[in-house]
Amino acid sequence: MKTFSAALAALLAASTSTVAFAEPVFNRVASFAVADNLPADIDGKTPTSSEIITASEDGNTLIYSDSPLKAIGFIDITDAKAPKAGGIVSLDGEPTSVAAVGSKVLAAVNTRESFVKPSGFLAAVDIAGKTIDAKCDLGGQPDSVAISKDKTLAAIAIENERDEEVNDGQIPQMPAGDLVIVSLKDGIPDCGTLKHVTLTGLADIAGDDPEPEFVAFNGKNEIALTLQENNHIVIIDGNTAKVTGHFSAGTVDLKGIDVKKDGALSFTGEKTGVKREPDAVKWLDDDRIVVANEGDYEGGSRGFTIFDKAGKVLHESGSSFEQAVARLGHYPDKRNSKGIEPEGLEAATFGDDKLFFVLAERASVAGVYKDTGAEPELLQILPSGISPEGAVAIPGRNLLATANEADLGEDGLARSHVMIYERAEGTPAYPQIVSADKDGAPIGFGALSGLAMLEDQPGKLLAISDSFYSSQPRIFTIDATQKPAVITDALTITRDGAPAQKLDIEGIVTDGDGYWLASEGNSDKLYAHALLQVDAKGKIKKEVAIPAELRAGETRFGFEGITSIGEGDDQTLWMAVQREWKDDDKGFVKLVSYKPATEEWGAVRYPLEAAGDGWVGLSEITIHGDYAYVIERDNLIGKAAKLKKIYRVALADLKPAKLGGELPVVRKEEVRDLIPDLKSLNGYVVDKVEGFAIDAAGNGYVVTDNDGVDDSSGETLFFSIGAIDQM
Repeated sequence: MKTFSAALAALLAASTSTVAFAEPVFNRVASFAVADNLPADIDGKTPTSSEIITASEDGNTLIYSDSPLKAIGFIDITDAKAPKAGGIVSLDGEPTSVAAVGSKVLAAVNTRESFVKPSGFLAAVDIAGKTIDAKCDLGGQPDSVAISKDKTLAAIAIENERDEEVNDGQIPQMPAGDLVIVSLKDGIPDCGTLKHVTLTGLADIAGDDPEPEFVAFNGKNEIALTLQENNHIVIIDGNTAKVTGHFSAGTVDLKGIDVKKDGALSFTGEKTGVKREPDAVKWLDDDRIVVANEGDYEGGSRGFTIFDKAGKVLHESGSSFEQAVARLGHYPDKRNSKGIEPEGLEAATFGDDKLFFVLAERASVAGVYKDTGAEPELLQILPSGISPEGAVAIPGRNLLATANEADLGEDGLARSHVMIYERAEGTPAYPQIVSADKDGAPIGFGALSGLAMLEDQPGKLLAISDSFYSSQPRIFTIDATQKPAVITDALTITRDGAPAQKLDIEGIVTDGDGYWLASEGNSDKLYAHALLQVDAKGKIKKEVAIPAELRAGETRFGFEGITSIGEGDDQTLWMAVQREWKDDDKGFVKLVSYKPATEEWGAVRYPLEAAGDGWVGLSEITIHGDYAYVIERDNLIGKAAKLKKIYRVALADLKPAKLGGELPVVRKEEVRDLIPDLKSLNGYVVDKVEGFAIDAAGNGYVVTDNDGVDDSSGETLFFSIGAIDQM
């Protein structure tokens, strides 16, 4: 099954030269934190969300639904690269969807008293004046809303969703959902024309309890409606409010997928007879629809399907989209019972190209596909915020926007964001690192936590992943001479012939034919602070525990990086301790030394920058020339992030003293502020700048830890900062 365009296939197959994109490409040009739209009288830490998104007819205003805030929000994108807060309109209920028409935006609002007493209304809001001009009672809990191409009709899916706490969430659960159609005049619904379309008796699964999910119009005023839990699709004539066809969404047999939530990535599993259970639906033309198969109930086929309106499958993506996502390091192992969960869709024509966009909720990406009329071509995969829910295309301005619902501000993590992309000539800025296939399957990766050079091989590096992949500790080989860089191989670290357990590898350095690794301890997980000597096949040859003098003051914030100076009996390993331990003065951490030949330990003290709202610590150490280079960073994200820098310490100052006594303080020199680099892809500044290495040619490389796509957008940034000796 061919699913990649020639350009993307070449990129992901690790070609030996930079891929040239003859066609225009999408790149992110801005991101907007939804919390920036909060009025001054509302606490800035109040949870917000952007879920479904639409755009005004002139393309200058984005409007999104914000369920937690019970409001819809507006963003001024007159300058798409500098979006501005446009304020909110509060609604007496939870908005579930929005759709712009003329000078108005229609918002479907959930006001249910309980699951068994659903209710809701349709509001027409004036975009310029921010006033509510009309309301229609919908007689149930709405989900999706769509506008006909001729702007005369609105269709609203009345879900009357199930209570997942009742009967283990099994359906049927009454009352049944239906579809509402209402006439529009100048964007205002005429409540007197409201019609309910009965959907009972259609689906084979819980036919007396249809669960409408998403609705879309074609150019003939025909409506496609998904019943997700019922695994069914219904076609309705919008003009007559009559069902004209319906069919099961069917099942898929999947191969080459990860089937276990086990702290390892292995794309060799299979599942058969998986229900599609589609969420979003879009018409590709008047005869074909595409559905995103989220599978929120019992299914989850991990991809998308193109049907004709009679129900014939014209294309099934199978596991191809998910595997492409895995090659970018965006596979969510902790949520993998349904894989990447494609949920949202958008379709539009840009120039001569008919495109559609598939949003993967758990992978936090948007796949860009070209509709060829037959098998679609995957052109790009765009990085999104966390949990993309909706998207809107603005072809007249060559723009695309995604709404990303997750707001993790309470945990000090990323807020909900709207991301804006522009289509133009050029090359894709993302991804910056991908993986090749090995033994016929993608090399899964994520949570990259350290880098090291490969001797005498310019542009070749090693990386390791941390304890997020506890069942699969691995050493990755990176070819950074390609763009994007390519992970060409993965070596599993073993103990007694099996993948080594209880490791949190945070640093790596080469050692002749093998490696030294630094494992960060965590007593809560029974992980020990240790050094590991590993041979070329990944077998642990030696484990070195930290001495009692260090262990007495330990915390879980241990070794974050390892480097080496000297050879043979003169070899000394240096490790950076991330944060202050119990025996450290505030604002100082240790750089710890270990001499393998004599088993001697020592340390110096390193002065940290002053901490702001979060903490400050070290994330890496590497030696080049006359200096030891470290990453010093805070643990803050987005606009709160202030410190992500590379410093260096002269080797002449690295004179370790014995542990337990007074330790000398080293002097540091700033080399580079990394925040501009982290902003270069026009997303928010990520927290974990974790790896830094200087290759055999003297060029510095930086990598970020994407936390295994757990409470993270999954973006891995990998970039060169150029010749280190010129800084």
